[in-house]
Amino acid sequence: MNALKGIRGYIGLSLAWLAVLAGALFVSRQPSGQPIEIAPAPTALPTATPAPMSTRGPLRVDVSGAVRSPGVYSLPAGAIVADALAAAGGPATDADLDRLNKATPLQDGMQVHVPRVAQAGPTPPTLSTAAAPAAASPTKSAGGAATHLININTATLEELDTLPGIGPATAQKIVEGRPYAAVDDLLRVKGIGQATFEKLRDLVTVR
Repeated sequence: MNALKGIRGYIGLSLAWLAVLAGALFVSRQPSGQPIEIAPAPTALPTATPAPMSTRGPLRVDVSGAVRSPGVYSLPAGAIVADALAAAGGPATDADLDRLNKATPLQDGMQVHVPRVAQAGPTPPTLSTAAAPAAASPTKSAGGAATHLININTATLEELDTLPGIGPATAQKIVEGRPYAAVDDLLRVKGIGQATFEKLRDLVTVR
């Protein structure tokens, strides 16, 4: 009986040690408790948005006055008065550009008026044939020369047209160029060269 009790005690003690060893092994295999860090979701950085650029359309400009081709022209944004002159074919021969600021910026709907050069003095009145009955309208001879002296400061377009080498267009330019201080001043009229002037020298006067 004593031997049986001893065997049971030994078995019980062995089971107790096995239980202790099993518990120690179980604890040693558990993962170490490290804190879990929950990071916030990343915030998207704002992207640079390019500023909207102003889209200005073409400028419509009315060009008038002393230019070769007056009219309404479409010019790019940022154009100046000089660009409007170029679009209209450039200034006319009698344009007074000193009175115009060619660097002025243009705006849509703007008018650019090019002034003309003022005449040196007042233009004498044009006399009609009916107002001077004593001086009959001159006629060209067979050689094309007028029969009497013509005053280039007072003659009508019809009288000037009777001069050799002078047509309606040149006669109009002679009237526009008045007054003349001397007969030689006809050389400054566009369309009258030295050869034509030699034909007119003895047929005209300024008195």
